[in-house]
Amino acid sequence: MNAYVSSVIEYVKKKYATEPEFCQTVEEVLSSISPVVDAHPEYEKVDLLTRMVEPERMFTFRVVWCDDAGQWHTNTGYRCQFNGAIGPYKGGIRFQANVNPSIIKFLGFEQTFKNSLTGLPMGGGKGGADFDPTGKSDAEIMRFCQSFMTALYRYIGPDVDVPAGDMGVAGREIGYLFGQYRRLKGAWENGAFTGKGFTFGGSLIRPEATGFGAMYYLQEVLRHEGEEVKGKTIACAGFGNVTWGICKKARDLGAKVVTLSGPDGYIYDPDGVSSSEEKIDYLVEMRNSGRNRVQDYADKFGVEFHAGEKPWGVKVDVVMPSAMQNDVHMEHAQQIAANGIKYYIEVANMPTTNDALQYLMGQKNMIVAPSKAVNAGGVAVSGLEMSQNSERLVWTAAEVDEKLQGIMKNIHDMSVAAAEEYGLGYNLVAGANIAAFKKVATAMVEQGCF
Repeated sequence: MNAYVSSVIEYVKKKYATEPEFCQTVEEVLSSISPVVDAHPEYEKVDLLTRMVEPERMFTFRVVWCDDAGQWHTNTGYRCQFNGAIGPYKGGIRFQANVNPSIIKFLGFEQTFKNSLTGLPMGGGKGGADFDPTGKSDAEIMRFCQSFMTALYRYIGPDVDVPAGDMGVAGREIGYLFGQYRRLKGAWENGAFTGKGFTFGGSLIRPEATGFGAMYYLQEVLRHEGEEVKGKTIACAGFGNVTWGICKKARDLGAKVVTLSGPDGYIYDPDGVSSSEEKIDYLVEMRNSGRNRVQDYADKFGVEFHAGEKPWGVKVDVVMPSAMQNDVHMEHAQQIAANGIKYYIEVANMPTTNDALQYLMGQKNMIVAPSKAVNAGGVAVSGLEMSQNSERLVWTAAEVDEKLQGIMKNIHDMSVAAAEEYGLGYNLVAGANIAAFKKVATAMVEQGCF
């Protein structure tokens, strides 16, 4: 590994020792781009990598809200404006009890590279709060969102920072956040948020976009290997918007999603979650119930439920971890390899620990695709929403879907070309990191040191 790259990785590990998620993703990205740094000694001269791993701006703020019983609560809000070299900061807001500076920072760093891959002019950012919306009433969530936005609104805008949804933040929350932003600004800045409702500037297929994009990426991988999606069995995790989108597109393409997971365990449906409209729609009902239990699916459809376990030991054609970070550990990676699975397609942000990812990449007959490429469909459609807002256009679902498919094909092809340029073969992980890094690095160098 390039000595400069190694020194920056060690710098991050030492400085941010209490932020493991951030350290993990920095190490994964920088390790991949070492050949590029070898070819560009000028990056070390301007200390580009140290600048790249430090957020341009990160801040916390107090969020005070009142529950339905009249009790007041205080949470912490975050926004990380990581890198704006290629466009306004762009990235979701996450409401989850475990949100902390490390998670927000790693997501902002990953978002920078993910957004670069889309080919759209978007920088990287992320935000959220250590607020758990589970079990909260609509009124409680509205009051929290309004308080959150009252603290944040001064620092975002169409040409500054454009938030979207993430875990715990869906259409309802985006509506409340944007409504408060509009009231405080006294202006209809439509491009200040994405993931909005279709009645006030949202894009069609945005809720499904990450899942759709993941399936389109898988389609390109399989095409490269002379195979097709039709007939493939897929293991997924979670049952939120991403997995729901995967199930919908898998049905369209003739594939079969056979697992879902939740905090309580996982289900195995040999006939396929994607086999009927009723099953796919039930994922939405489960998510909206606030119960956060995947066993409800097993009870309704009479399939296997495995309490307290993860679905990575199920023998399928494709594994697509699609729930949350660090969901696949070494013991799971060993199960996946033992099952002879050829395609490991990351969908959630950093779903695999670094040691497990390196183990899987070392399997001779396994193809590993990284989340920053695979799940870029969501932010790609957010970028398309921004374009529609700026031009006062409304594209049909078919038009958006066609553009999304083209973007995902381009991401795959760019990754392949970048890996091959540096003699790495069909290495989609390194290729995605290199392709994304080169664009951001070039923009930073051309704009001068700051």
